[in-house]
Amino acid sequence: MSELNLILTGPPGAGKGTQAKLLAKRLGIPQIATGDILREAVASGSELGQRVKAIMERGELVPDEVVIEIVEERLAREDCVPGFILDGFPRTREQAEALERLLGRARREAVRVVSLVVPDQVLRQRILERGQGRADDSEETIATRLEVYRQQTAPVLDYFRSRLLEIDGIGSVGEINSRIVEAIEV
Repeated sequence: MSELNLILTGPPGAGKGTQAKLLAKRLGIPQIATGDILREAVASGSELGQRVKAIMERGELVPDEVVIEIVEERLAREDCVPGFILDGFPRTREQAEALERLLGRARREAVRVVSLVVPDQVLRQRILERGQGRADDSEETIATRLEVYRQQTAPVLDYFRSRLLEIDGIGSVGEINSRIVEAIEV
């Protein structure tokens, strides 16, 4: 199998994390979640990790250039040679452009983008029923999270339009996983 670089995206409640874990296991490539690698950087005590820790302790969002630097370090590791699944990155057009540049510099394959498509009503129901929603999750806060996702992600999806695979995110976990695997032709 040639290098397989994926971005898995979708709104809150779409099942990204679940699908990313399944795909990582099935394809033998790592799932890279932005939150995980930020926490890992902080735990490492590296200079970069100390910068991230200071930013997070101030309650600020980690700036794009810092997130990109951490993603670049992670993608340079040996386990990413056959490919990777990015979960939660890129979130902005600037991050998408930076990802393309760093993959180009590293002479890596271009990413393919898998977007899980789920109607808002189903997303609301999933978030509320899972009990994994935040303590303050209400119809209103869920609607706000979905709107923020759409505003942030629309430019990213437009940027990757030619490599975008929209997958129906309704059905069992196994059915959705099979649709993704079929779409990426693995």
